[in-house]
Amino acid sequence: MNKRSLLFALIFICACSPTSRAQVSSEQLEHAARSPQNWLTYSGDYSGRRYSELQQINTANVSRLAPAWVFQSEVAGKFEATPLVIDGVMYFTSPDNHGYAVDARTGRVIWRYDRALPSRVIACCGRVNRGFAALGGKLFLATLDAHVVALDAKTGSVLWDVEAADYRLGHSFTLAPLVVKDKVIVGISGGEYGIRGFVDAYDVNSGKRAWRFYTVPGTGEPGNETWAGDSWKRGGAPAWITGSYDPELNLIYWTTGNPAPSDDPSVRKGDNLYSNCVVALDADTGKLRWHFQFTPADAHDWDATEVPALLDLDIDGKPRKLLAHANRNGFYYLLDRTDGKFLLAKPFAHINWASEVGPDGRPRLLPAATPSKEGTVVCPAAAGATNWMSPTFSPQTGLLYVVTREQCDIFTALPQPFHPGHPYLGSVYYKPVENKPWGALRALDPATGEIKWEFKYVSAPWSGALSTAGGLVFAGDMEGYLIAFDARTGKDLWHFQTGAPIIAGPMSFSLDQKQYVVIASGDALLAFKLPD
Repeated sequence: MNKRSLLFALIFICACSPTSRAQVSSEQLEHAARSPQNWLTYSGDYSGRRYSELQQINTANVSRLAPAWVFQSEVAGKFEATPLVIDGVMYFTSPDNHGYAVDARTGRVIWRYDRALPSRVIACCGRVNRGFAALGGKLFLATLDAHVVALDAKTGSVLWDVEAADYRLGHSFTLAPLVVKDKVIVGISGGEYGIRGFVDAYDVNSGKRAWRFYTVPGTGEPGNETWAGDSWKRGGAPAWITGSYDPELNLIYWTTGNPAPSDDPSVRKGDNLYSNCVVALDADTGKLRWHFQFTPADAHDWDATEVPALLDLDIDGKPRKLLAHANRNGFYYLLDRTDGKFLLAKPFAHINWASEVGPDGRPRLLPAATPSKEGTVVCPAAAGATNWMSPTFSPQTGLLYVVTREQCDIFTALPQPFHPGHPYLGSVYYKPVENKPWGALRALDPATGEIKWEFKYVSAPWSGALSTAGGLVFAGDMEGYLIAFDARTGKDLWHFQTGAPIIAGPMSFSLDQKQYVVIASGDALLAFKLPD
């Protein structure tokens, strides 16, 4: 090859190879919906709606959808991440805090980050990680050993690494961070180990902590009186799922998990704020603006850590800024997100622990609400009527799609002492043999909570959902199928067997005028597109 030919070959390679530097501005994050070719946050944008404006794949042609490429992570465990896509490069994480940049056209690896974790990490429910956040030329990762890390998006090299808490006491991070302005927002896991929960903000450039909001108030702080004695010191209330953000109000909405011990309220008498809440925090200072508690004095491990969806709808003929939340306790809630005012609660799954939620927003308890020495059958189960898997809202249909689990458990009281770094649950629960868990994807009218349609699953699902402007909803099941539904009717229009249970949320992006849909399954990441 002569010099001229070599020069043209190099130019061609450079033109066809994606850059691996994530150049994302705060303005782009604020207006992510204007760039549907990318996927810039865990939920796609700040609203938590997990909706894509792309419509090349639609109800008329989705039956032709086919695999485009498959990436094998070679890492065992639950692959729960949602990738980011920025200008042709895909960034994602896998279990045990491995991180990757790949060519979004082909799945070819550009770089890989491997974190050296301690030999013993204390983390509930799998050594999982749900993804990166991005700003400028940096990616941000929250780790199982309770560190927050910034990586160079071009090379995967570490730019800064800060310790948020002591992992040996049960602190860990499993969520995808959220970048707001010049801060990286993270929430701690570890409610099963009696940690004291918090939401943190770190400076994107230096890694210095900007603020911390404790989800369990200390002595002298508002809400501390809702904890008996010193039970607040080990109160749990983890914040282990990515929140949402309203730039106009400058409020971050973060949901919190169970009080500790999760199933024995006798040792922590009171409402136990701010467990099982959504808290609205000032993005600049971390100060609490308002809160709403879904399950006071929780006795069943019903975390509120489901992604809050921020909706702008007309209610009673007036435009309202709303927060929609399908809760693990079986009720769907609608709140005014400007002040936390309670507007609506309605069951979206089978429940037997409460008759209703009153006008004050508090549940009216039934006898089945209390675990007993003999065992009490309670619905929903400890895993909840839904869980961490993402809902999705389509402005095209006006419907909120919620992944629902139908299961009951026997809750048995089992008081236990607290030991730092050890499980702190306070009960034993298991599902009755005659109660085979199942589930459904349910479409709700967000203004009323009315179920418009449902698609029943054979098993209780763990996959999140995605809606698109193509009139579709994508979701997965435990039998390994990725399914495309008609967003208006719930009809199954296409399905593909991925080879393993799906426990992640789908996302979509476009490149070279081709729309892709991506899902994690087993230890692989699969990308789909229409045939050329």
